[in-house]
Amino acid sequence: MSVIYRRSMAYLDKFVPPKYAPLWNHPAGPKTIFFWSPWFKWGLVIAGLSDVQRPVETVSLSQSAALSVTGLIWSRYCLVITPINYNLCAVNVFVALVGTYQAQRALRYHLSLSDSTVPESETVA
Repeated sequence: MSVIYRRSMAYLDKFVPPKYAPLWNHPAGPKTIFFWSPWFKWGLVIAGLSDVQRPVETVSLSQSAALSVTGLIWSRYCLVITPINYNLCAVNVFVALVGTYQAQRALRYHLSLSDSTVPESETVA
């Protein structure tokens, strides 16, 4: 597979204008997974934002918390790898933010359910 990739890149190199050659040949440029991974990961952010429209009772607390934590972990990782990948860091920050928002929505909902199950005789007036 790497032979096909190298030949494809050598062929495409001919069509890159000299003005864009530094970006094309950058260690985190379009020739690498460092470039494409963040662009596909934005799909998680879009999916998370579309979930804001869902009823809160259908939001998974554990899934939202997992997205939040992984977003935070990978944000840190993006800043310590070589080359530093700011685009991947940005998408992971947004994954963490969307996950945190959804998790707090779900948590608030679950807490309101548990509050409403307390008998009225036990509530403080």
